[in-house]
Amino acid sequence: MKGSIYFMWYKFKLKLKLLTPAQAIVSYYLVAATLSTLLLSLPFARKEGAEWSFIDGLFTAVSAVSVTGLTVVNTSETFSIAGIFILMLVLQFGGVGVMTVGTFFWLLFGKKIGLKERQLIMTDQNQTNLSGLVNLLKQILFIIIMIELIGALILGVYFLNYYDTWQEAFIHGLFSSISATTNGGFDITGASLKPFANDYFVQFIHVVLITLGAIGFPVLIETKDFIMNRDKRTRRFSLFTKITTLIFLALLVFGTLFIYIFEFNHFFKDKSWHESFFYAFFQSVSSRSGGLSTMDVAEFTTPTLLLLSILMFIGASPSSVGGGIRTTTFAINLLFLFHFARGNRSIKVFKREIHEEDIIKSLVVTLMATIICFSAVVILSATENHDTLAIIFEVASAFGTCGLSMGITPDLTNIGKCIIIILMFIGRVGILSFLFMIGGKEKSAKYHYPKERIIIG
Repeated sequence: MKGSIYFMWYKFKLKLKLLTPAQAIVSYYLVAATLSTLLLSLPFARKEGAEWSFIDGLFTAVSAVSVTGLTVVNTSETFSIAGIFILMLVLQFGGVGVMTVGTFFWLLFGKKIGLKERQLIMTDQNQTNLSGLVNLLKQILFIIIMIELIGALILGVYFLNYYDTWQEAFIHGLFSSISATTNGGFDITGASLKPFANDYFVQFIHVVLITLGAIGFPVLIETKDFIMNRDKRTRRFSLFTKITTLIFLALLVFGTLFIYIFEFNHFFKDKSWHESFFYAFFQSVSSRSGGLSTMDVAEFTTPTLLLLSILMFIGASPSSVGGGIRTTTFAINLLFLFHFARGNRSIKVFKREIHEEDIIKSLVVTLMATIICFSAVVILSATENHDTLAIIFEVASAFGTCGLSMGITPDLTNIGKCIIIILMFIGRVGILSFLFMIGGKEKSAKYHYPKERIIIG
């Protein structure tokens, strides 16, 4: 028996070596989703009498691994305390990435991090350089855990005002902190953050946690280094950090402003200025990839729902816990359009020039993401008996690994659930990894044909 298990494991490792880094990363996430499905399907993970099926388990597991938050079951009514801790573990695993957790265990057991492992880390974290990757993952793990612990402590103490026992308060605090920091979108209140719609302190802490998780690990590391460096003049932020931070904040302001404008005479009509502001601000922040909400988003008007769909499609920053096409992709697309309209063939910003390969990648990611999401909307429109706007919103939420919903998730057919599962998975691994998984290794052309111009536009 032991011999057959060892032989199967040997064959698996042999096949894994033949895979490209992108194919290996996707394989690891598939394994993570499978194991998560099994863990969440364990009898002691659920409350007695809770309804559960294989497709529900798979959907919940993929949603947790991809830190999306869309769910076909009520988390608070379905999972036991043990199940809630398993869910937190899966969210943690999905949030920081399989290679971050894997590297931690490799180092723990004294395994040498070789070239193959570094290539996997580079692919998982969207990096372009093999050097310093192990140190990067150590810092990511340390920063995220510290953020979550501080958030859990603050929320746990504050939740003593809401819950009868300190155990319940701190479980809610820990789960909320992990869910917000990983942008998981799950909740154990049964109503997201609606019970705290008028508690601006709880909302503010969640906003900070969601932002720290979604803005990108390199930004957090560079900010930490800048704060700890005594001589600030010798420290320079990278172009990635500058663009990411600028576009991230711009999208938050843009989203808040236009949600406020669109709903001024509708949802916000009978509300005070501060209620309206926090509703608009929190939903704008959550659309980055947070997935939590302080109200029923289905109550918003069509323009607001379409705006939120666009924001979710853009998603969070690269090398973060979020999905979507990512903020830098959106920024490079805008810069490319601006410079192309002015007759420029290169993009110059912050006294730097963006590499041509990165411009091509941003256009490829946007085009492929549009095709995937459009195809999903068409298929769901044929299989589901729901409003088209609700389907568009659901698709954008799944691809952006956001988790906001107009309430149609539990009513999806099995085909619909499978489509959403695929979207969540692609949103987590990333469009480029998904494409490289299909296409295999990059190949350099051995020869060229004569070039010829064609009419465009």
